[in-house]
Amino acid sequence: VFGGLDKELIETFAGGGIVTLTAVMENLVGRATMIELDEDVAAVWETILGGEAEWLSNEIERFNLTRENVNSILSESPQSVRERALATIVKNRVTRGGILAPGVGFVKHGENGKGLASRWYPKTLKKRILAIDQVRHRIKFIQGDAIPFLKKHAKREDLVFFIDPPYIKAGRRLYKYSDIDHDLLFKLASNLSGNFLMTYDNEEEIRALAQEYGFQARTVPMRNTHLTEKLELLIGKDLDWLS
Repeated sequence: VFGGLDKELIETFAGGGIVTLTAVMENLVGRATMIELDEDVAAVWETILGGEAEWLSNEIERFNLTRENVNSILSESPQSVRERALATIVKNRVTRGGILAPGVGFVKHGENGKGLASRWYPKTLKKRILAIDQVRHRIKFIQGDAIPFLKKHAKREDLVFFIDPPYIKAGRRLYKYSDIDHDLLFKLASNLSGNFLMTYDNEEEIRALAQEYGFQARTVPMRNTHLTEKLELLIGKDLDWLS
């Protein structure tokens, strides 16, 4: 799917960027570009990829995660991009399912009944951030809408795309920016010269769009934030590699 070191991966709707990080660190691509519209998520990537990884990881390590401190950092207006990044990571760690959408509540019992701090692993987070810092010269970040990028770079054969948009059903609950023209996204994908892999919820509307544009679709089992198994769709030009 990724094509090797002569290819550049474009991860649209990047979020946590796990596909980019895996592809770069495993040398499945030579370089990658992540695109994300959410300003809070963008602050994290701009900080890590902009040379502030050490500051961010140190602040995470020294942050005393109590309900009082969490309420304080999330109620304040950040004075810089890196302060916004720190607040975003704290919010991701203490909200249900790591959801950043407005109105989401804090975890109650958490993992193993540890409550608010059950997903707060500062040393692990620091290690991950510093590992990303080691490969940041191979990763570019763009804060903005992925649609114009797909239009502009559709004919570049050196690009491969991972497209993971907000899903039809869960998008509004999970993301700040969830309104997507799904038909337009499929149309743009059909014009891409490079290979792509798209993920979606297993809905009839999406299956119909995949069929309309001549894409292959396969169901794969996934676990959601409640650890229950559900089927999602992988969509692409050729998914024979899955078998």
